[in-house]
Amino acid sequence: MSGLQKQMQNSESKTLMSRKSFCGSNSNMNQLFRPEFGSTQSLANHERLWHLMQNYLPSDKKSIQEQIVNHVEFSLARTRFDFHQVHCYQAVSHSIRDRLIESFNDTQLYFHEQDCKRVYYLSIEFLIGRCLQNAVGNLGLQDAYTEAVQELGYKLEDLYDEEVDPALGNGGLGRLAACFLDSLATLNYPAFGYGIRYSYGIFKQLIQNGQQVEAPDYWLEKGNPWEIERLDVQYPVKFYGRVVKRHENGQEKSLWEAGETIVARAYDTPIPGYMTFNTIALRLWRSVPANEFDFTSFNEGDYFKSLEAREKAEYITSVLYPNDNSYAGKELRLKQEYLLVSATLQDIMRRFKKVRRDWSILPEKVAIQLNDTHPSLAILELLRILIDQEGMTHANAWEIISKTFGYTNHTVLPEALEKWGVDLLGSLLPRHLEIIYYVNMIFLNKVSAKFPGDAHKLSALSLIEEGPVKKIRMANLSIIGSHMVNGVARIHSELLKTDLFKDHFEMRPKKFINITNGVAPRRWLRSCNQQLAKLYDEWLGTDEWVLNMDMLKTLEDKCEDQLALIQFMKVKRNNKLRLIKWVRQYCNVEVNADTLFDIQVKRIHEYKRQFMNILYVIYRYLLLKDTPTEGRKKFAPRTVFFGGKAAPGYLNAKRIIKLINAVAEVVNHDLDTNHFLKVVFLPNYNVSSAEIIIPASDISQHISTAGTEASGTSNMKFVMNGGIILGTWDGANIEIAEEVGLDNIFIFGARVEEVGKLIDNMKNSDPFQYIQKPLWNVIQAIRSGIFGHDHHGLLDSITNRNDFYLVGHDFYHYAQAQIKIDQLYQDKIQWAKKAFYNSIRSGKFSSDRTIHEYAQKIWNIKPIVVPQPTANKQDRFKIQK
Repeated sequence: MSGLQKQMQNSESKTLMSRKSFCGSNSNMNQLFRPEFGSTQSLANHERLWHLMQNYLPSDKKSIQEQIVNHVEFSLARTRFDFHQVHCYQAVSHSIRDRLIESFNDTQLYFHEQDCKRVYYLSIEFLIGRCLQNAVGNLGLQDAYTEAVQELGYKLEDLYDEEVDPALGNGGLGRLAACFLDSLATLNYPAFGYGIRYSYGIFKQLIQNGQQVEAPDYWLEKGNPWEIERLDVQYPVKFYGRVVKRHENGQEKSLWEAGETIVARAYDTPIPGYMTFNTIALRLWRSVPANEFDFTSFNEGDYFKSLEAREKAEYITSVLYPNDNSYAGKELRLKQEYLLVSATLQDIMRRFKKVRRDWSILPEKVAIQLNDTHPSLAILELLRILIDQEGMTHANAWEIISKTFGYTNHTVLPEALEKWGVDLLGSLLPRHLEIIYYVNMIFLNKVSAKFPGDAHKLSALSLIEEGPVKKIRMANLSIIGSHMVNGVARIHSELLKTDLFKDHFEMRPKKFINITNGVAPRRWLRSCNQQLAKLYDEWLGTDEWVLNMDMLKTLEDKCEDQLALIQFMKVKRNNKLRLIKWVRQYCNVEVNADTLFDIQVKRIHEYKRQFMNILYVIYRYLLLKDTPTEGRKKFAPRTVFFGGKAAPGYLNAKRIIKLINAVAEVVNHDLDTNHFLKVVFLPNYNVSSAEIIIPASDISQHISTAGTEASGTSNMKFVMNGGIILGTWDGANIEIAEEVGLDNIFIFGARVEEVGKLIDNMKNSDPFQYIQKPLWNVIQAIRSGIFGHDHHGLLDSITNRNDFYLVGHDFYHYAQAQIKIDQLYQDKIQWAKKAFYNSIRSGKFSSDRTIHEYAQKIWNIKPIVVPQPTANKQDRFKIQK
């Protein structure tokens, strides 16, 4: 394992010794003394305890084995005769977690001693993926653990597969949040992630008779060795009730008397930085009852009532995204969002109040980032705390609020902006509704002063959407309550200013900025594509590129090195073979590694246009059938992979999955053409399957209608792993094209400035004129029943003047791009050159760059590096603040 010196950007000229330096197996490195920077006031009473905790756990092979065995016997209560692979995984995970706890405790203590400003990242989702492989890699312990575990009779790689993906998210929003935590820890920024500890994920996707079936996703069935239950960190959360007005010293005071109170309990998952001792945490809240048990009802024989309060409380955090088609479902979602912000703000305020100081200092010590609008109630909650509990005036409290929050928007679709009914919010959170009306009144007065007589501005900027059912616009609240608002790709940020939030931009133009998304290269290249990472290590002579992806650009001369390209494509083939093994196990389909792997994996939605993809597959199949055997050589043999979940109530998305599987059933069993074309639907797409799927891609499809995808991050992951993109002029595709060059990406379709006019034309056109003949042939084939029946509802979505995602318009240009792909794939060297160039030009899309921009443009925070351990007992006291 090569040495790696962590090079921090903007680290105030500090040279850091990497964690890797301490992970050797030499005996003289076993005793590492933890740095001392905390209070020693209680040392006299706890001197023995202090001395026993002065060392870090040793990381030599024998010590690691002893720690694993200790956990087998004492944490898991297993014996030498009743010990299996899953128990080895759990014991290994506990031993790694022990090390993370050491670093986490030291990190938090040092942050407190430095009294530094921290960022608190609030998200309703955190799709963190499996922890073991990521933690072992970030700690620099992969070689040590591989050897230690092997001598115990197991393979570390097999243990990775024992871990269940934490079902704490559903898509890009949650995965982005997880990448951000990785970068925050790696770059040594003082940070905390806050979310919800769901007992069940959105659902486990099964495919039965070609259709999606939702099954419970109880990811905690075998426990979670990575989390730390914090019985000492729990807060009351109130719902319902009434607001009582009192007058004190001539001023009106509001007191919220709750009708129901539950408790939010913290569960921490340590997040290690890469080759640094800084370790932060993701703190997740679980809802539990304020009173465990109604003993009176139990004694009276009413056993169900005795447990009613407990069950009612635990429902709140039971399921990710409960179905909100009913009032009860909407109320449950709102309860989830308020529990997240209430518990989180109590935790933040507790930390802030450890030091006696004026409230005006809060924005200098606290930055709160809202990952979309789900946590936007935090603005109202902090305002309530400052006014009702701390006695501040509204003006002073709002000044603090407006300097503390930042808001990241993740959509360009107006219908996707979150809104809550006034009646619902007023019933559940009566005091917050009062605050909303007061904030709205003051804000609209400012709007009137800047735009006198402009009724449109007043209506558009109001927090209240008028109508038969009055609603609270949570995006408007997030904007006016934040000092900065950012989009997540350049085109997205421009659309926020010129379209979605045009009126807000005209009110406060300096508030809006762009910060393009990124993904963590530790997980999405070094961990999931280890052979390619080792190749880069070898060619660069260092592994420092993991922290500075732009170093890969220096390998550009390899594009002309045929031997290097052969090595690169050998890695690609090995990754394809790994995916083939996975497909054989989970899909029971045989796939040829020599075919072009064409992959589209993401949440199923009409705007993402998996429908257009499968329509082209049918078109290609019909072309193959109509082409004589000799003429088929122009078609590159292709395997088309789809993956992703459809929301349970989203009928058309589920219809798309059904059509994909119906086409696969026909195409895969056609002996005449199946060596040229196969279709595979990859079930239950999640982070761990993505780590196998993404490195295997030749082509990945990111074909959303222009102006509908905010950014996308899977496109970044595919490019990073040497895949070529087939995409539209949308989201981050545009910036990827700028980085890799238009010659190395396949871009097609309408541009965002054309979409509006094209939709108008579509509404006023005869479908037979709007939809060109090749696509009509496909539609007729589907209607004929070749692929089964019951697809008419899906076809109606593009044939009845309601093709709002422009499948009909873009299909021809899409098919032309596919011809170019076929032609290029015939030239293996040219293909390899473009694929390799994509990977080495992907540095911009590291989440490290993204986080540096957030830190500088929004949070105003600096890296705080935890002092390194030392082998000299005396050196640990030489800490300078």
